Amino acid sequence: MFRFLHAADIHLDSPLQGLERYPEAPVEAVRAAPRRAFERLVELAIEEQVAFLLLAGDLYDGDWKDYNTGLFFVGQMRRLAEAGIPVHLVSGNHDAASQITKRLTLPANVHHYASRSPETVLLPELDVAIHGQSFPARRVSEDLAADYPAAERGRFEIGLLHTSLDGRPGHAAYAPCTAPALRAKGYAYWALGHVHRREIVSRDPWIVFPGNLQGRHARETGGKGATLVTVEHGRVVDVEHRDLDVVRWACIDVDLAGSKQADDALARFAEALAQAQEAADGRLLAARIRVTGTTALHDGFVREPERWRFELRGLAAERGEPGVWLERIELATRSPRVLASLLGRDDALAGLLRRVEALQATPFDPASAGTVFEDLKRKLPVPFVTGGAEGGDERCDPTDPEWLRERMPAVRDLLWSRLLDGEDAS
Repeated sequence: MFRFLHAADIHLDSPLQGLERYPEAPVEAVRAAPRRAFERLVELAIEEQVAFLLLAGDLYDGDWKDYNTGLFFVGQMRRLAEAGIPVHLVSGNHDAASQITKRLTLPANVHHYASRSPETVLLPELDVAIHGQSFPARRVSEDLAADYPAAERGRFEIGLLHTSLDGRPGHAAYAPCTAPALRAKGYAYWALGHVHRREIVSRDPWIVFPGNLQGRHARETGGKGATLVTVEHGRVVDVEHRDLDVVRWACIDVDLAGSKQADDALARFAEALAQAQEAADGRLLAARIRVTGTTALHDGFVREPERWRFELRGLAAERGEPGVWLERIELATRSPRVLASLLGRDDALAGLLRRVEALQATPFDPASAGTVFEDLKRKLPVPFVTGGAEGGDERCDPTDPEWLRERMPAVRDLLWSRLLDGEDAS
């Protein structure tokens, strides 16, 4: 029996541009989070006495600002060397050979797979073979896995690969391949990287994206970490996710439907923050709050939005260590006295609003939401529909059900604002 760790998309020293625009942002804590998470990965490898660590690309986040980034990585690898743990590493698009211009000599326990062609490393003491190939350039459009060798009978074999597989929303289509093609190689485990959301693509054989090690913005919510794999008698018997992030990102919806008093609204905010902080399990919580619902407090939000933002930030400040930072507060409530009149209008935008309201009141249907979105784009300018890029982290992908789910409340607010302005785009 042996165990190994699989991690990817570390993005050491990611610049996380845009944080400075928030005066109260814990900039240093957020920027240091990828390093702290990587230290926790190394500690976990030592505690579990793993046979080896797999890093499936995007260790870095582009060219280093200085050598400190590389020195930090080398220092962590020496900790693993002292514990007798080898590391197998492939470069991804963010740390490709053409991207990183600075180099440091790696400790002997680190094997960095070549970029010219697939390379195989044998571990005779475990009867294991690991196959891998690094990205030679930032953009790789060919199927790297196609040239990986077929497995040999009776040996536990692993494929280490940075890839978009057959496409994942929000991720560039690099080193594309398919799950059936990977399956055909005969390996017991495919250790993938590039996709920041954890996903078990297949269990026979195991094809796994561990997700990134540390969330970096409000689209990368929930627990982040690495995958611990247990092998017995040449078979995978356990695949376990371990949270290693030190800053937990969350999107919190606070529904004020029916709320009439400020005290009631503040109580709902406090409860939502408490629940999110508890779920963060002792980590700094970086949260985006969206306030929704038809409420008599709406006019007050419109008249004094900054007052309410300060109220919410005050509640967050009261939460205590390790702290809650409200990255963004979106006030998207509605007035009960205006709702009926808007929904009753006989024009194209009111018809779209009725459809959006119906979508919000039923289980989410991506097909219906996509149709509404396309209708809206025909009636309004596309930038107005897709929204701005505050913080530089927005994307527009109407084919992605998750993107549509996130975007529909904003679409509803857009229709509201246009109808309230008295504009008719029919």
